[in-house]
Amino acid sequence: MRWRLLCPLFLALGTLGVVPLGVLADTAQTARALVERAIDQTRGRTSFAMMSMTVHRPSWERTSTLEAWTRGREDALIRFTEPARDAGNATLKQGEKMWTYTPKLNRTIRLPFSLMSQSWAGSDFSYNDLSRTDNLLHQYDLSVTATEQREGHTVYTIEAVPHEDAPVVWGKEVLVLRDDFVLLEQVFYDQDLEPLKKMQVLEIGELGGRTMGLRLRMFEFDKADSYTELEWREADFDIELDDQLFTLFSLRQGSPR
Repeated sequence: MRWRLLCPLFLALGTLGVVPLGVLADTAQTARALVERAIDQTRGRTSFAMMSMTVHRPSWERTSTLEAWTRGREDALIRFTEPARDAGNATLKQGEKMWTYTPKLNRTIRLPFSLMSQSWAGSDFSYNDLSRTDNLLHQYDLSVTATEQREGHTVYTIEAVPHEDAPVVWGKEVLVLRDDFVLLEQVFYDQDLEPLKKMQVLEIGELGGRTMGLRLRMFEFDKADSYTELEWREADFDIELDDQLFTLFSLRQGSPR
């Protein structure tokens, strides 16, 4: 899919100057720098991606193809291209606002916050997962809780605890990041601080000149036999995109290519 989600959903995500982590004085600064760079690693200033999404259930499985475009950390357009029955279904994100479009009904819907926790396109990703690209930087306190060495990389465990007044559904999140800013996994906890679901990277490689997770899986802990996998097929970063791409007109008009 040509895009930029998820991601985080939807991860899973502008580019920052390199901050040497060794000179950062405390765990909060280090954690924030890591998360910022991890987000920018898969988004760039702008991006386009093509990917497949497989939704697996015990009795069935379906695979779709998507394209996505992103601008900075907050704007994204995601459109299904296959199969034919889903082609044209699209989601637009502008900052904190999100809309969906269904061509069969010729209907555009602005999603209220109360519906953001619902499943996106029948997958294990929610609309919250798509919309929250930089929420970790604005709505959470971040800290490094552990470091370890894995396969020649320093790996950081980062705990994200929401501010008391943050409009988020999670009690906390725990991220595992490599020193090259590749996100390895992310666990989401409910308000009772019980782990509810997990996103894990299954394959790492280079795409569009960047090292990133190429295949990731999202699943709920109590439904291990049900999951959704996203696989990046193509990606371009820091490309020229028309500002009109991230508008309701573009959402309804189909692929801009």
